[in-house]
Amino acid sequence: MALQNGNGEHYSSDHILHSQAHIWNHIFSFVNSMSLKCAIQLEIPDIIHNHGSPMTLSELVKALPISSEKAQFVYRLMRILVHSGFFTIKSISKTENGEKEGYFLTNASRLLLKQEPLSMRPFLLAMLDPVLIEPYHFLGTWFKSDDINPFDTAHGTTLWEYAGHEQKLNQFFNDAMASDAALVTNVILRNCPHVFEGLNSIVDVGGGSGTLAKGIAKAFPSVNCINFDLAHVVDGLKGSSNLVNVGGDMFKGIPKADAVLMKWILHDWNDEECMRILKRCKEAIPSKKNGGKLIIIDMVVNHAEGDYKFLETQLFWDIHMMVHVKGKERSEKEWAKLFVDAGFSEYKITPVLGLRSLIELYP
Repeated sequence: MALQNGNGEHYSSDHILHSQAHIWNHIFSFVNSMSLKCAIQLEIPDIIHNHGSPMTLSELVKALPISSEKAQFVYRLMRILVHSGFFTIKSISKTENGEKEGYFLTNASRLLLKQEPLSMRPFLLAMLDPVLIEPYHFLGTWFKSDDINPFDTAHGTTLWEYAGHEQKLNQFFNDAMASDAALVTNVILRNCPHVFEGLNSIVDVGGGSGTLAKGIAKAFPSVNCINFDLAHVVDGLKGSSNLVNVGGDMFKGIPKADAVLMKWILHDWNDEECMRILKRCKEAIPSKKNGGKLIIIDMVVNHAEGDYKFLETQLFWDIHMMVHVKGKERSEKEWAKLFVDAGFSEYKITPVLGLRSLIELYP
């Protein structure tokens, strides 16, 4: 049977129902992230991991810190988490009543374990904190206003100012960035150690608690490393024989070194602000002939090819930047224009970080 819309166009029932399902899927897509957050708050990945073997539903329910009235709902929570790829369920034995099944961790849920060195748990809790979720409810209002971004519309201030006054969010944010830096450090040092070879010194701009700089300093004892961030961020941090922590403002000046490193910094800022940062970076390093370069770790949005989910996640990040700061995720064409306008001569993009790339930029 064909259905007719207000313009006299005919659609099949299947077409209408498929469209309805598509809309529903987007309406309720937040269920995935909130269910995952719930699992982390209940420490389900850690409970299954510490059990030491596949865990049955009854064993999991018994181990969870929940009231007996809520036990009946655990299966439904686990069902959506299995469907979304965070756990898997397999037969572990056969009984008179059928097969006995148990829950296993997947690669994704292993990255959410508390004791996992590369754990993304702090990142998940930070990004799904109500303070960062609330601005999305003001997206439409922001478009009609003169506010800087939806975060400003929701909270009356910028993210950076808010975090400066709210210790909980500031700690969440710092922990999130440190956990991401640990993962990036592991991948970069394993797959691209040549990027740091031949350098005598490097400064990590916006390095936070110094996770990335520490990793480089340990892997390359002959390289003098500087972890550079705002004074209140680096105050009290400990250095080493080839690592120092320096406070300052990247918009005013950057410590001189053979190379400047910026992980996930430029996507926080608009083109005009990025231009100012890039020019400061150029002032801090020697010429290409004398070994100078800028190392950028950031996303390069590619609409032409690649994994659909990768592109979708990059586009999610672009909206996330629009909602919380003044930045954006850039295509290679957009990056190239920034580099040329800032006075750099050439660049090289190496896609070795999944959604992000390593960009080497030369003066």
